[in-house]
Amino acid sequence: MNEGVVKFKGSRSGLQLVLEEAADFSAIEDEIREKLESGSNFFCKGTLIQVVSSSLSEDEKKKLSNLFHTHGVVMRAVAAEEAEPLPAEEPAAAEPPVEADSAVRDKDQSVQEMTVVNRTVRGGEEISSKSSILICGNVNPGAQIIAGGSIDIRGTCRGIVHAGAYGDTSAFVIADHLMPVQIRIAGLIARSPDHVEKSARAERASIKNGQIIIEPIER
Repeated sequence: MNEGVVKFKGSRSGLQLVLEEAADFSAIEDEIREKLESGSNFFCKGTLIQVVSSSLSEDEKKKLSNLFHTHGVVMRAVAAEEAEPLPAEEPAAAEPPVEADSAVRDKDQSVQEMTVVNRTVRGGEEISSKSSILICGNVNPGAQIIAGGSIDIRGTCRGIVHAGAYGDTSAFVIADHLMPVQIRIAGLIARSPDHVEKSARAERASIKNGQIIIEPIER
């Protein structure tokens, strides 16, 4: 399978699926399936993903929609000229929670919000949301991320992260490099060891058997 033919990017309205130009549809479908089944389970039920569909046939769009649907994800196909431009540089402030449009809400009242931050979170900053949080950047030492749901960091985490802040013990934290000063999930607290050989793979922290464990995952 070709690697990297699909990427999930943060936009002002949530998540956008970016497809490699001229990529074979079977490779696109296989990679999306692999990401959805990778074990990260970050895409909460009802997560809304925008797919730029100009290069896709109606049959291909239907196949992708069905694939996302089997994992509880809502797909919205848009033409390239209707797609929201991805940020070329980091914005000055955190992005607001995603708001699904009224048509999608009418169809599926369980659509959940997700706060998307398209930048590195610097020391002294705090990002807080009642929903899940996606950080497209690093979380530097001294920064703090607090989420009612789960936290996904597409970069290195060296700050303080608190998932499931309102008591959700099924919440988790994912990062490409997970090295937080402190990690909290619901009411449990853990710290990273001072000296530990970090995995080259992304890692997930979650609650199992009453304690926080960290394990490698595939993105």
